Amino acid sequence: MSELGISVVGFAALLALILLRLPIGAAMALVGVAGTAWLSGWPVALATLRQGPFERASSYTLVVIPLFVLMGYLAARSGLSQNLFRAANVWLGHWRGGLAMATVAGCAGFGAICGSSVATGATMCSVALPEMRRYRYADSLSTGSIAAGGTLGIMIPPSIIFVIYGIMTEQSIGKLLMSGVLPGLVETILFIAAIALVTAWKPSLGAPRPRASLRERMIAIRDIWEVGVLFLIVIGGIYGGLATPAESAAFGAVGAFVFGVAKRTLTFRRLLEALAETIRTTAMVFFIVIGADLFGYFMALSQMPMRLAAWLAQMQVAPVVVLWSIIVTYIILGALMDELAMILLTVPIFFPVVKALGYDPIWFGVIIVVVVQIGLIAPPVGLNVFVIGGMARDVPLATIYRGILPFLSAMIVLLVILTVWPGLALLLPNQMR
Repeated sequence: MSELGISVVGFAALLALILLRLPIGAAMALVGVAGTAWLSGWPVALATLRQGPFERASSYTLVVIPLFVLMGYLAARSGLSQNLFRAANVWLGHWRGGLAMATVAGCAGFGAICGSSVATGATMCSVALPEMRRYRYADSLSTGSIAAGGTLGIMIPPSIIFVIYGIMTEQSIGKLLMSGVLPGLVETILFIAAIALVTAWKPSLGAPRPRASLRERMIAIRDIWEVGVLFLIVIGGIYGGLATPAESAAFGAVGAFVFGVAKRTLTFRRLLEALAETIRTTAMVFFIVIGADLFGYFMALSQMPMRLAAWLAQMQVAPVVVLWSIIVTYIILGALMDELAMILLTVPIFFPVVKALGYDPIWFGVIIVVVVQIGLIAPPVGLNVFVIGGMARDVPLATIYRGILPFLSAMIVLLVILTVWPGLALLLPNQMR
């Protein structure tokens, strides 16, 4: 059998193992080692298995992942998420659908100190859902805004997805993190606009709350200064070239710890909970990354990505047609499988294609994150939807999926904007030192 045929068999085997619910990291490692053995023999495969995981796990670049995760969990345990929602609520709550808008704004703010969409959604759900129910918001709008707003956690830096993409494609993690700032702000505005449109069409979805006084608004802003400081420490250090992403993440984690202790909201028990959650999340991510490395080595030996890139580059169609074909493929895959698994599985195949077509790798990283966001709330999988459904057990999943439709439309609009105007993602990275 040819190398291309072996790669196709390996890819099919991987999909079959995933459908059989084998953990994605184990599935990729198993197929990667077996495929390498088929192509180059067991001595090479075993040598790869012996050296690859150790080299990846000991990589300095990966240090940024547990540090960003720790910063997010410490911030959540310190009560910063409650302050963010309260501030957004004071400023936006008097609008029709204002509590849902405040939820999205709170998610954007919390996303600036937490690199996980699931953690952002779950944290804001515990804070925002009771308040929206108190004002009798429709369950579809309440849960939909939380599920969609939670995805901002991987667009607005720090973002674990950007870090993993940067490691896989050998791109600057600092530039990738900065590339998400402006698209994240635009996406937040699009989400708020979507809420305004649906509540204008059907006012019963979300009634306004009483307008807050100017004094209340100033107090609310004063209560979220810690978030601004953490964001400036992390993003300002990276953008100004004062610190590497790993160093900025370390400063951010220490800052979140200091703020929590100073405010006396980070108890010893909450600290242990944050550390335990960080260990679990980091172990899961590292396991999947190591499996993806082994599978990627097999793909590189088979030459499948390079052949696909060469074939698509020779097609007599506009590059944008190929790009949107890739985007549609990502959206379909994202609706059927875990977002991290989707990235690790497909980036080694599609990245050479995108480079061959002349697209900017940093810009394509933002495109990847947007389609991952869509996958996080799109049926039938929609991880964020399941998380919110698990916390709001009395709300049917069908109701939540109905509520996310306006936000899915907003994400498609963002994809079109990024395709037409790549500078939205590249403006800040291109100005970095």
